[in-house]
Amino acid sequence: MPPIRSRSSQNSIEQEVPEATLRRRLSGVQNRATSRANSHKLTEIEEESLQKWILSIDSRGSAPRPSMVREMANLLLEKRGTTPVISVGEKWVYNFVKRRSLLSSRFSKRYNYERAKCEDPKVIREWFDLVQKTILQFGIDPDDVYNFDETGFAIGLTATARVISRSEYYGRRALL
Repeated sequence: MPPIRSRSSQNSIEQEVPEATLRRRLSGVQNRATSRANSHKLTEIEEESLQKWILSIDSRGSAPRPSMVREMANLLLEKRGTTPVISVGEKWVYNFVKRRSLLSSRFSKRYNYERAKCEDPKVIREWFDLVQKTILQFGIDPDDVYNFDETGFAIGLTATARVISRSEYYGRRALL
């Protein structure tokens, strides 16, 4: 006489899947690879807003350093108002970039003044159009625009540095 088996047991043998796994899937439990871990410090919405912030800065020609991203993440955690205030760790930015396919970590290079003199006028015009659009979009007062010389807004960026920017950029990121 053959052994008595439940329908799920027979299905697991036919599909070559462990019976416990099949039961969990039938009861609606998510796969560990696709579910979001409880150990994430920021919520999905907070991470999306941080990603938008990085892409926004990158679109204006100045990608943030990992320390800036970390400070912004800590600011988001601080605004929650939890006690005690939690903060992200040293490697958090690296893991965040790995989770986000639109972001990438790369080295930037300092923008050379000699090369800037030889730039294409069309590219320069597009950049100034972007600046004008940003001024109009955010209602920036002309008195608040300063340090706008041949090096642009790259204050404090004097050497090659690691930055976080959009992933589809190829080559080294030039700081304006």
